[in-house]
Amino acid sequence: MRISRIDLYWAKMPLIYPWRTAYGEDWDIHTVLVRLQTPDGLHAWGETTPLYAPTYSPEHTPGVYTTLREHFAPLIVGQDMDTAADLLARLATFKGNPFAKAGLEVAWWVLEAKRLGKPLHQLLGGQRDRVPVGADFGVQDSLDMLIAKIQTAVDAGYPRVKLKFRPGWDLNMLDAVRSTFPSQVFHIDCNSGYTLADADLFRKVDRYHLAMIEQPLQYDDLIDHAALQKMIETPICLDESIKSLRDAELALRLGSCRYVNIKMGRVGGLSTAKAIHDLCAGAGIPCWVGGMLESAVGSAICLELATLSNFVYPSDIFPSSTYYRRDLGQPEITLSGPGEMAASDVPGIRPEPDPDLLATRTVASATFEE
Repeated sequence: MRISRIDLYWAKMPLIYPWRTAYGEDWDIHTVLVRLQTPDGLHAWGETTPLYAPTYSPEHTPGVYTTLREHFAPLIVGQDMDTAADLLARLATFKGNPFAKAGLEVAWWVLEAKRLGKPLHQLLGGQRDRVPVGADFGVQDSLDMLIAKIQTAVDAGYPRVKLKFRPGWDLNMLDAVRSTFPSQVFHIDCNSGYTLADADLFRKVDRYHLAMIEQPLQYDDLIDHAALQKMIETPICLDESIKSLRDAELALRLGSCRYVNIKMGRVGGLSTAKAIHDLCAGAGIPCWVGGMLESAVGSAICLELATLSNFVYPSDIFPSSTYYRRDLGQPEITLSGPGEMAASDVPGIRPEPDPDLLATRTVASATFEE
């Protein structure tokens, strides 16, 4: 399959409510959308969303856009790419930069699915056409606001709720939440906000009977997580620390976690996401799909990935209306039932960027043609 044209868009998407975590606050989500086209006019969209500042990871949207424009896209346009491995091989000289590589790689997968006339999840090897999803809440203006939002999620039938956890919004928050919802499934996400010196805090977290503690320690750590897991009962889930298949192999060898969150952007695309999924399945480590507040385009791709069999914990894929007054991708992402979403019923995925909205949200763009 020859890639005859590549279009890149750096877009800014205003949030309804700020996204507050241990690493800061975002009022807008900055994303990079990638459009690939073949000589016969077939096209597909991908998306990669590392956030505007290098807070979640060392990558950030301005840098990812520049890397794609200056280095990656020129190597891919005009080339025959029969497999995703062919595309990644062209980029193998470049160290790291998984979010930038993912922008092109996930678009290739969607394009190949459309070429074959298959929904993306079928091409990926998905085992189902509906997946469970959870609700997530960042740090709120007050505990009363958080409790009210959780109640809405419980009433809507979400099977689990994820809570951002950071110094000052920690045990007091869990006290309020668990006393109000004694039987609801919760887990906390620390976004690398703590160190091993906080082990006593996490011993206290054990009493809240959470499903897991997501990424409590440093964003690139495996060793201290293994030590902490031995000290506490609650399972640790790794997110930021798993950036490659090699990271996942080391984490399992060390005993650093009992769950793995897989984000296609963080690990460099769908090929590596599948490989990590398969590795964890073989080791008996359950997985779930994480999100970066992508538009409906990226969320739809995440949804297709989540149909794989070892994604057993409800994924971070949200209805568009949760975070956006109008989603850049159309049609918007919606629930198909209480706490679940339906995978694509058309070749590739259904959402694409709304052209008029994309024009108003674009910060920068570039086009490459052979």
